[in-house]
Amino acid sequence: MQTRQAEGVTMQPTPTAQSRTPGARLTMFTLVHLDTPPPESLKSQILQMVVDYLSDISPVSLTPSNPLYQLYQYVIGYEMHLYLQAMDSDRDTSAHLILALDDLDPSQVLGFALYLPAKDDPEACTLAYMAVHTKQRRHGIARAMLQQMISRHPHAELACVASKVRTFEAMGFQVLAAQGPQVLMNTRSHRSDGLVAVQDLAPIFHSKDVQQIHAYLVKQHGKRAMSDAEKQRDRLLDQMAQQAQALVRERLIVH
Repeated sequence: MQTRQAEGVTMQPTPTAQSRTPGARLTMFTLVHLDTPPPESLKSQILQMVVDYLSDISPVSLTPSNPLYQLYQYVIGYEMHLYLQAMDSDRDTSAHLILALDDLDPSQVLGFALYLPAKDDPEACTLAYMAVHTKQRRHGIARAMLQQMISRHPHAELACVASKVRTFEAMGFQVLAAQGPQVLMNTRSHRSDGLVAVQDLAPIFHSKDVQQIHAYLVKQHGKRAMSDAEKQRDRLLDQMAQQAQALVRERLIVH
């Protein structure tokens, strides 16, 4: 069977993964590593995944029922846009991107991992965001993307919610500390001294666009509902922080 090449992307085949679910179509994919911005057709799919899976990948795991959900969708989408845009710079700390493309149709993104190489430490990096399409999960895509990242930067770091710690432990990461509502994990027992170029979210939250979105949400839901939404968000973050701290205490005692 013939496959098509995604426009503007050089295909670098890696071992394909296969679904083990009885009766399901074998999921085969190719990983592509990019240090320059992806073609617009792939970029739009990545940005759509970021918005669709906000609850899965954001440190603020809001659900669609919270009126603030749309605002955070915009913020994380714009943050990702800035990361992808900055890949066009000459800085060695610009984000790198790993894409899992469908072997049968390489124009389709099945998953992505965006990571930040550390300055002054070529072995180190930090995973910023990773997502896999819902229907393509449990097929080894996330593991394959992480393995490729680690093969390039063996001293890798990420932060995740407490409920996902076991998943990343199975992929070679270990718990280091609590970091707000998340758990800090690393492939080694210590953090790298290298710095990573993370996006500053403050200018996004203070931007005119976000202010307009907030004003629209207040008009749509009312001031009281928005105030309740903010309190609900804060309670959620407090709960997540407590869970992260409890898990870290448990892991450090065990080890």
